[in-house]
Amino acid sequence: MAILLCGMPPHTDAARLTERVKQKRAAEGERSDLQQKLAGLKRDIDRTESAKSSAADALAQSEAAISEANRALYELDKDQARTEAELERLVKEHAELSKIIDTQQKRLASLLREQYISGNEDRIKLLLSGDNPNRINRDLQYMGYVSQAQARLLASLRANLEAVEANKAAMQNAKDELDEIALEAREQKSVLEKEKGQRATLLAQLSSKLASQRKEAGNIERNEQRLAGLVEKLSELIKEQQKAEAAAQEQRRQEQQARAQKEQEKRRAAQARNGLKGKITHPGQIDDDAAPAKTLARNELVPEPGVQDGVFPRAFNALRGQLRLPVRGELLARFGGKRGDGPTWKGLFIRAAEGAEVRAVAGGRVVFADWLRGFGNLVIVDHGNQYMTIYGNNQSVLKRAGDTIRTGDVIASAGNSGGNEQSGLYFEIRHQGRAIDPLDWVTLR
Repeated sequence: MAILLCGMPPHTDAARLTERVKQKRAAEGERSDLQQKLAGLKRDIDRTESAKSSAADALAQSEAAISEANRALYELDKDQARTEAELERLVKEHAELSKIIDTQQKRLASLLREQYISGNEDRIKLLLSGDNPNRINRDLQYMGYVSQAQARLLASLRANLEAVEANKAAMQNAKDELDEIALEAREQKSVLEKEKGQRATLLAQLSSKLASQRKEAGNIERNEQRLAGLVEKLSELIKEQQKAEAAAQEQRRQEQQARAQKEQEKRRAAQARNGLKGKITHPGQIDDDAAPAKTLARNELVPEPGVQDGVFPRAFNALRGQLRLPVRGELLARFGGKRGDGPTWKGLFIRAAEGAEVRAVAGGRVVFADWLRGFGNLVIVDHGNQYMTIYGNNQSVLKRAGDTIRTGDVIASAGNSGGNEQSGLYFEIRHQGRAIDPLDWVTLR
């Protein structure tokens, strides 16, 4: 789907990679399977599309590129803040380590100086002095303590010196990451300005055609059918993933249960060898010591209803009447209102300034983040139990498919992509694929 345009790291040594680059590559690899499935969904929609080409399609590539550039800049800003904070922490840690090492070096120098002054034959002199044996023994023990203290000091000093080297490497890595971020930000800003210019030119050329197509009832119906088809296919994909996850969880549960049983058999064998009477009366029964392990395994592997890996902390249907609108603005269209000669509105249109933050109304997982005809840059969030929220006509999509989000997270910025006449956000709530009135779910206070 979307591809992040990244600058090459500013190093002559190509083999050297920062942690940030490694993490990004790993994340991209994890997303690849989901991205391929979503690309397949879009291809299916395109193949079954019976509508004539829309003027908005001419804007698709440019609007998607603007979204990608803005999302990259948004992520780079977060990376920069995180890296700067990490670098500040490392600098403080370096200063503290330097103080400790300076103190330890002074202590060691003092010990060595005292040892040099007293000479290296102290033990031999004591043994040959003919002095009181008890005093000799005490002095020898004292010397042993001093030697042990020196050894501990040397070991601590060596460990701190190694920590300084690791700290220097981490600081250099952070500085390299900041260089990467600065380079990528410059490139993304250049891409963004270029794409905005191209979109402005296209808008001027297509303005009259876009205006007429926006009012065409058949075009509106086809757009709605396209969105409904996408939601249906996404629901099927989610069900398939849930089945696969459930099967994997059951397999892990059985493996853990088998390991617990094996451990129990070992304990029984050990009890038999020691002549102890075991607690187990038949092979299928687990004793009191093993029961907690089995219970823990079940609790870890079988989530509560409506909860998947902590993504859905509360059932969505329990949030009715408590949700906040995803963007601040003027409510221009309501669910069920007539759209000229076309069908009724299936959601809300909220007029908002271009670039205004669009926030998730509840926690969930992003299942679609791409351009779709009629809705421009579109985000769809799955909230579990077949509830989805839909955010359309965005200037930019700031999350990727597969991302886990929490209530209030910024997921997009408002705009007029997809050939929309005014800047703002189109917002829907769907349950089991059917659009429901968002005003029954949100509070306007």
